[in-house]
Amino acid sequence: MTARLGHGLVLGKFYPPHAGHHHLVRTAAARCERLTVLVCAASVESVPLERRVAWMREVHPDVRVVGAVDDIAMDLHDPEVWSAHMAVFRAAVPERVDAVFSSEAYGDELARRFGARHMSVDVSRSLHPVSGTAVRKDPVGNWEFLAEPVRAALTRRVVVLGAESTGTTTLARALTEHYRARGGIWAGTLCVDEYGREFSERKLAELRAVRPGAEWAEVAFASEEFPVIAREQRRREDAAARLGSPVLFCDTDAFATTVWHERYMGGSYPVGPEPAGQHLWLLTDHEGVAFEDDGLREGEELRPWMTERFRAELVRTGRDFRFLTGAHDKRLAEAVAAVDGLLGAGWHFTDPLPEKR
Repeated sequence: MTARLGHGLVLGKFYPPHAGHHHLVRTAAARCERLTVLVCAASVESVPLERRVAWMREVHPDVRVVGAVDDIAMDLHDPEVWSAHMAVFRAAVPERVDAVFSSEAYGDELARRFGARHMSVDVSRSLHPVSGTAVRKDPVGNWEFLAEPVRAALTRRVVVLGAESTGTTTLARALTEHYRARGGIWAGTLCVDEYGREFSERKLAELRAVRPGAEWAEVAFASEEFPVIAREQRRREDAAARLGSPVLFCDTDAFATTVWHERYMGGSYPVGPEPAGQHLWLLTDHEGVAFEDDGLREGEELRPWMTERFRAELVRTGRDFRFLTGAHDKRLAEAVAAVDGLLGAGWHFTDPLPEKR
């Protein structure tokens, strides 16, 4: 049986972390009594150090993860540059290091400078053919190698919103099916249903438990209920973003709840709105869509006002949106074109500091 090592170290940028990184950490953790993961980030990089540390802590809760800002460009042939890096590393990990685990060519020298053994892990990348450079260049093509918290951060979120009975749910589900049909990673595309409707159904059921036969118009809302709805909508959205494809469809969002509060309560939203985490909004027009009373709707005459309020707030807050009109097939085609444009724009990662060869 192989003896366990004392204090192990895994060092990297994790920009962003991927399956190869996680394999390295798990291998090291299995060989050591205790393990430190040191995340080093340069100030020019577009994913903050704190976020990368949080990602690694979530995926590896049983190891110690620390972070350090390292704005020194790498030159593997310059002893002074090595010494400057080591000053950063030692400040973050001052304890004795018994073994350095890496998949990099510089692992031998890094271990030597720590006075430790070097343990190479999957240098050929045969187990997990991926790299941080590859992920930054093509997140979609490397989606399978990303852990849940990274997927949640990279998922493009598309919100369908509109006045009552304007086809928002129909369109959100049609978009979901359209992308699922593309297969591959897209087969996992998810849709987050409207929590406000679930909340409303429950309120109506509670009223009918007291007064059988009560109608939707008799249900009363309180202003403080709307932030509760918004937070739960966002929680479900965040949860779904961890599990699906690179695009997530949302049947309304926390932002839309602010307008629904205005519609039902006649006043402005009682708290600050949830921070925007979405990327594209699709506003459905009321024109050309028959009003259907499904037992939880009223106020057909308010639909033009609601449409304009949504449009005005989308413009005022600077959100990227498309206004969809016409028949369902036309709306769907325009929505797909807009979503494809969003995905085609890619994901922007700033380049890391250059390495002198």
